[in-house]
This record gives sequence, C-alpha cells and structure tokens, in this order.
Amino acid sequence: MAFIPLFAPTGITFCEGNPRVVCIESERQALLNFKQDIIDRSNRLSSWSKNGEDCCKWLGVYCDNITGHVYKLDLKPPSSPPVYASDAEFGVYWRSILRGKINPSLLSLNHLVHLDLSHNNFGGTLIPSFLGSLESLTFLDLSDAHFGGVIPHQLRNLSKLQHLNLGGNSNKLFEAKNLQWLSGFSSLEFLDLSQVDLSKAIDWLQVTSKLPSLKELHLSACSLDNDPSSTMINYSSLSVLDLSNNYLSPSVPVWTFSLHSLVSIDLSGNAFEGVIPSSFQNISSLKSLDLSTNSFNSSLPVWLFSLNHLEFLSLSSNLLQGKIPDSIGNLSSIKTLDLSANQLEGTLPISLENLSNLRKLDFSNNKLRQDISETLKILFICCSDKLESLNLANNNLSGHLTDQLGHFKSLSYLILSQNSISGLIPVSLGNLSALQYIDVSDNQLDGNLPEHLENPMNLEYMNIAYNLLEGAVSEGFFSSLKGLRVFKASQNKLKFEANSNWIPPFQCQTIELSYWLLGPKFPTWIQFQKDLSTLDISSAGIADVVPSWFWNFTSKMVSLNISHNQLEGEIPFLSVHKLVDLRSNRFSGPLPMILPDVATLFFSNNSFSGSLSSFLCDYKLGKPKLFLLQLETNLLSGEIPDCWLPWQSIRVLNMGNNNLTGKIPDSLGYLGFMFLNLRNNKLTGELPFTLQNNSDLFMLDIGENQFNGNIPKWIGKTFPNLVILSLRSNSFNGHIPDELCELSSLQILDLGVNNLSGEIPTCFQNLTAMATKPNDTDAVIDYFVDGEFIRNELLVMKGRVREYSTILSLVTTMDLSNNNLIGNIPKELTNLAGLQSLNLSGNSLRGNIPFHIGDIKMLESLDVSRNHLSGSIPESLSNLNFLSHLNLSYNDLRGRIPSSTQLQSFDKFSYIGNQLCGPPISENCSKKAETPQNVVNGSHGNEESEGWLEKYMIYVSVVVGFLLGFWGVIGPLFLSESWALAYFAKVEAIGGKLSSWRT
Repeated sequence: MAFIPLFAPTGITFCEGNPRVVCIESERQALLNFKQDIIDRSNRLSSWSKNGEDCCKWLGVYCDNITGHVYKLDLKPPSSPPVYASDAEFGVYWRSILRGKINPSLLSLNHLVHLDLSHNNFGGTLIPSFLGSLESLTFLDLSDAHFGGVIPHQLRNLSKLQHLNLGGNSNKLFEAKNLQWLSGFSSLEFLDLSQVDLSKAIDWLQVTSKLPSLKELHLSACSLDNDPSSTMINYSSLSVLDLSNNYLSPSVPVWTFSLHSLVSIDLSGNAFEGVIPSSFQNISSLKSLDLSTNSFNSSLPVWLFSLNHLEFLSLSSNLLQGKIPDSIGNLSSIKTLDLSANQLEGTLPISLENLSNLRKLDFSNNKLRQDISETLKILFICCSDKLESLNLANNNLSGHLTDQLGHFKSLSYLILSQNSISGLIPVSLGNLSALQYIDVSDNQLDGNLPEHLENPMNLEYMNIAYNLLEGAVSEGFFSSLKGLRVFKASQNKLKFEANSNWIPPFQCQTIELSYWLLGPKFPTWIQFQKDLSTLDISSAGIADVVPSWFWNFTSKMVSLNISHNQLEGEIPFLSVHKLVDLRSNRFSGPLPMILPDVATLFFSNNSFSGSLSSFLCDYKLGKPKLFLLQLETNLLSGEIPDCWLPWQSIRVLNMGNNNLTGKIPDSLGYLGFMFLNLRNNKLTGELPFTLQNNSDLFMLDIGENQFNGNIPKWIGKTFPNLVILSLRSNSFNGHIPDELCELSSLQILDLGVNNLSGEIPTCFQNLTAMATKPNDTDAVIDYFVDGEFIRNELLVMKGRVREYSTILSLVTTMDLSNNNLIGNIPKELTNLAGLQSLNLSGNSLRGNIPFHIGDIKMLESLDVSRNHLSGSIPESLSNLNFLSHLNLSYNDLRGRIPSSTQLQSFDKFSYIGNQLCGPPISENCSKKAETPQNVVNGSHGNEESEGWLEKYMIYVSVVVGFLLGFWGVIGPLFLSESWALAYFAKVEAIGGKLSSWRT
C-alpha cells in the first residue's frame, strides 16, 4: 500500500491480477480518446475515467497479466432482455447501446488481438479502414453494429484473423467487386458475412473454399443467386455451412454433398423444389439439417430418418405431403424436430415413443387428425421429463385435454391453438412449473376456468381466446400467475367481478378480455398495471363514467380498445400511441386531442359534438401520422374546415351520419384517400376538382347529402381502382356520363334518388367486376384493421335498406332507382353475369324487359317497378336460381307469368299493377288469352314492339265493351217511357234511404 502514492502522480497503475504489472499510460490515453467519440447514454463506460483508476479494471478492457498491455476490448452491450421484459428493462438495454464513431486512437493498442464492437449502433457509417492496421488482431466482431457502405479491403492486412464477423448489419454493407481480400486469411476459422450484399462477388465460392482453416461459413441473406458448381471445392475443414435466405434454385448445389465433414448445414429460405435429395445420406456426421422455407413437394423420404446422428431437423414451410412414416422413430438422437407448415396428414406415429432425447417438437399448420389424449400419451412415453416445447397448432386435433398434461415437467412452450379440442382446461396445468408460454386459443374448450392453479407458475404468456369457456373467474385463478405478461382471453363467456381493493399479482403488458362480463362498474384493478401497452375490454358490459385516472394512465399504451360498452364522459386528452377504438359508447363533448404518432382512431357511434376545427386546425403537437379516422354517427356539426394539408397520412376517412354542412373544402382533396365516406350529412355544392388527386381511391360514398350539378366525368378517368361508388339521395342531374364505364373494378354503383335523366349507358357492360363472380376475399378490405372502417356500407337491396359488413367484398349491385331515366333497359346489362342486385325502379323506362335477363346468373334481387315497361315477362327469368326478391309492379306488362318454382314463390305484390295472369296472382289465363309474343320480323325475343294482332284485338274489345255497357242500360230508357219512370223512381228511393242512414 505504501507504493501507491509514489506511482500515482506519474499515471502508472497496477494491472488487475498481478500487482507487479501496471497499465500502460499510452494505451490508457488511447482508450480515453476513443471514449470521447462514443455516445454513451447509459454511462456504461463511467469507469473509463481520467482520474485515475487502473484501465485494466475498466469495463470491457482486458490486459495481459505479465506485460500490462491491452489485448482485448469487448464493448458489446449486455444481453437483450427477454421478450416480455418491462418497458424499463428495455429502456435500460437500448440506452446501453453505444453510438457515435470509432476513433483512430485504437491504433495505439499495438497488442490488441480481440476487438468486439457488436450489437451497437454506429448509424450506418463506414467500417473504418484503419482497422486494417491492427495487424495483431485474431478476433474481430462488428456484427449487428449498423455499419454501412463498402467493406474496406484494407482488412486484408489482418492476416492473423481466426474469427471475422461482419454479419447482421441489415443489408447496409456490400461488396463492390470481389472477395479476393479474404484469400490471405490462412488462419481464419470463422467467417460470417450474413446480410452483406454479395450479389457482385461471383467468386464467393472460389475464395471461401480455399481458406484452409475455415470451419464455419455463414453467408445468410447475401443475395446469392448463382451456383458455381463447376468450381473446384476444397473445404477441407468446414463443419458448419449457412447459405440460408438467398436465391439459390432450383436444386441443392451438388458440391454441398461432397462436404463429408459437415456437422451443420442451413439451406433454409431459398427456392429449392422437387424431391429432397437423397445425397444428404453421404454426410453421415450431420447433426443439424435445416431445409425449411423452400418448395420441396414430395412425401417425407424414408432414408432421411436413417441419419441417426441428427439432433436438429427442420423441414417447415415446404409443400411436403402424405403421412409421417414410422421410420421417424429411428432419429434416436433428435432434440429438435420441426415439420410445421406443410400438408402432412394422418396421425402421429407410435414410433415417436422412441425419440427419448426430444426437446422441441413442432408439427403445427398441417392436416394431422388425432385425439389429443392419444398424442399426449405417445409423447409421455418418449420424453415427458425432457420435452420443452410442443407446437401442434392449426391441425385437426380433437378430444379432451387430460391430467396427463401435468406430467410434462420440463415443458416451457405449449401451443395447441386452432384445433377442435374440447372439454375443460385441466387443473394439472398448475403442475407445469416450467411453463412460460401457453396458447390454446381457437378451440372448443368449455366449462369454467380452474379456481386455483396448484403451484406457483413461471407463466408469462397465456392465450385462451376464442373458446366456449363460461362462468365466473375467481381472483384465486390469478394468484399463481405472478409473472404473467400477456393474457389473451377474448371471445369467451367469462365473468370477472374483482373486489374494489383487489391488486393483481401480475404486471401485464397485454390484456385482452373482449366479451367478458366485467361491468357494470369500470374495473379499477387496471390502474395497477404499470407496464400495460395493449388493453382490450370491448363488449364487456361496462356502463359507467370512465374515471379520470384512466386517461392519465394510458400514456404507455400502444393499443386501446374499450368499444361497444356504455362508457360515458368527456375525454380531455388521449395519450395512446398507435390505435384507439372507442366505438359504440356514450362519450360526449368535443373531439379529444391525440398524440402525433396515433395511426388509427375509431370514434364512431358516440355523442361527440361541436366543430371539427379545434381537432384539425389547432393541432400543434407535431406532424400527425394518422392513417385512419372514423367519426361516423356522432353529433358533429358546422362546416368541414379547410385545414387538411397537415394530415397528409390519412388514407381512410369516415365522417358519415353527422350534421356537417357546407361544401367539401379543396384541401380535403389533396390527401390521397383510399376510402372516403361522407354519407348522410347536409353537404352542398359540387364535388371539388381536387378530389381527382385521389387516384388510389377504392371507396367513395357521399350519399344522402345535398350535392348538385352533373356527375363529374373525371370520376371514371381518375379512379381506376374504385370498388364502391355511392352518390345516392342527392340532387345530381344531367345524364349518366359514359366515363363511368371505365371503372372496371366497380362492384357497387348506387346513383339512386337523384334527378338524373337520359338513357342508361349501354357501355355499362364494361364494368367487368360485375361481369364475374365476386372474389371470396378482398385484399384491400382485409389489409386495414380487419376491415372495420369499410364494412358498414348501407345498400338498398331486396327492397329494403340493409347494412352490409363482413360480406361487403362479396356484393355486386347497381342501383339507378328513382331518377328520370328514359329509353329501354339496355340488353347489354345482361352481360353482367356476376351482378347480384339490379334496381331500376321509379324511372320512365319503356320497352321490354331484356329477353336474356336470365343470363345474369348471380342475380338475387331485381326491381324494375314503377316504370312503363311493356310486353311479357321473359321466360329466361325463371332460370335465376338465386333470385329471392322480385318487383315488377306498376308497369304495362301483360300475359302469363312463366311457370317456375322461383317465380311462383313470390307474392302477388311483386306483379301488381300490370295485366298479368296465372299463379301467384288470382287472375286465370283464359284459353283464348295467350301470352303476347315479342315478335318482330318473324324473330322471337325482340324487345322493340308487340304483335299487331294483339293491339287490334285490344281496340276491338274496348269498342264492343263500350257499346254493350252503354246501350244495354241507356237504350231501354229511350225506348220505353214506363221503364224510364220506374227506373228513376227506384233511384230516388235508394237515395232517400242512404240519406236517412247518414243522419
């Protein structure tokens, strides 16, 4: 101790582990200079101080115990926290990541052999070329450190390197020419260039195969698309080869089968196809084989299971089919077996009982069919004490979970979702003390949750959503779940009424309890969840004023769904970050301010009131990133403000069913909408020309307003992707523009209840989306938040207004009703074979119903009532097997109603106001009265005129009827005076009686 004061003034300190050796001052100063260019937000390098401690004791610095020289510098951050760590833990980790740049002072560390700067963030800067002067280096790790640009070829000078890792830099690094700079690394044993763009380095195989000491080669995601199989291969020592996530195809490179010393090979994520090559049998020492995410499309080859040294086998995400062969039981060394995401069927073979070393089993996303109790019995025999992970999700498993589940003592991951498993959740689940993750969602589990789980559990993730569970949940159920971080249990019939003073034993990040009965009081226990980022308590029977603490509590939340309750109150400020769903409640007052990073807002079906101006125009919290805004069905009033330009991210806007007035402002048209709904307001004027900027528009609904003028021709020119167009119940006038016929994607066209005139365009036959059967899925609708913002379109179909939601993408309809349209129904409309609803009622259309109307095979609803149509009902109408609504009333149709089960199933009101006969109306067709033929020039089916004979007979019958009716009564009164006196006396007597009755 007496020597310390003597050396301290000179800056010389002792090295840890050997008091006779001191830290080299020049190297100490070099490290301090290095620190000056580093951004250390967590103060991780606080021990690197000018005031004197031994640099060998500094964090990440290692010195030689004899010479005192720094030989190792390891500055990678601490290990990343677990998946469900708290926000605070993640914050500590992110702050520990070093930033900045690398100072050349490292060149003073002449004895440095080990440099590790991995998993930091150097902001895309170049790898410093001066690192090539650290010629003593044997270990260099710059992986996942966010370097970018060209790899400096000065690294070729590091001829002593044994370990080089430049991987994981997010494809920002690339090789501009070739890999010749690697050729001098005779001692290199480990090389990782994963995520380095090597698309121009066509010599990658030639160079790497000549590295004599190379044992591990990792070239994952390097954009390799060539297979230089003709190159002489000389990987004499290679034991690990990773070529995953490249573009190699269509066959596995032949040269790989000559690498007899390989222990591990990863060829996943390429484009291999056909049969799995049997040449893998030549690599008898193989312990790990990964062929996942390719397009192999054969059955499982029996020879594969003769590789009895295999410990890891993944064939997931291919197109493999057939049954799992019994020979799979020969994989006696297997620890991880992954056959997920294929087309395998049948049952799990009993031979799995032989896999006594099995740790992880994944057969998810196949077509396996078995009783889950049989599955557990097989796995119990093989590995109940060793199995750590079991994933059988999305198969056809049935039966009940048994208490045998509780015997898998090492099980940490259990995923059985998307099957048909029924029965109770066994109480023995509480015996799985190692269990961290369980997902049994999307099954048919029923009954109550266990009142208590037997033992304390390490469970972090629990998903029991979408089952048939019911009954009350006790607080005791959660008492053993102190580590719970994610709890998903939506879409069950469970009830949870916690005591007002209950404090949950867990701290969750995600809680989803949609369709639970949590009310009527607002659950106060939520306020104790300090790490909560996702909360869903929608449709939970809560009828209460939201407590004030809740709105301050949401500042950490990324997603909040409290929709479909009866929540009340005003909202001062919403501090949620990404998604907010407040639909179908009773919130009132002005729209609340939001954070700029909110992407999705559902405020519909509430009582928000007042103007939009303060919400839109007074926003000063930053550039908003709002993508979807749904304000439908509130009490919003006033004009739409002209201040939309800051809201450039909005693509979906629904402000229907409010009291908005005035014109659509020009700035609204500049946002590039995909969906725009302004239905049922009091908007006026013409559509602004700026709406033409929305070339990606899929839906435009401005129905039930007071817009006027002509329908703009540019709608058909500028909206090529338009699927839904509703201009219903406005005051548009003029002709229907032919330009609408260019909307080839249009499935819903509603122009009803306007003042449109002229004829129906014959070019409507070009609406090709109506000419084909609608798709059973709609990528656009499914893309955004389960399509909630669009699946509430009001359509007039089958004679009434209906709300279409989840099946909206399957609907095709044309409504031109209640206008002033004239002329014939174009026969070209019959080419729209996929049309489901056609409404032309309430116009002044003439002529015949098109003869080939039956060609619209998908038609479910047809309404041509209240026109001036004539002729007969076409026979082809009886061919419409899906027709469930028909209205031909109040026209000039005549003749026999065609016979068919379909047409006779409608009531008489479908035909009233015509001159028709036959069932279902009471008028019988006489033998002489035949159905008029629509015949012109001797050809059947012409809709232009009727037969001359029919017209002649009508005129004759009218004249004869008049003569008989008039002279049959009036004539005798002129011929006989006594008859006349008696007649008038009788009429006077009848009149007297009627008068007495009235009084």
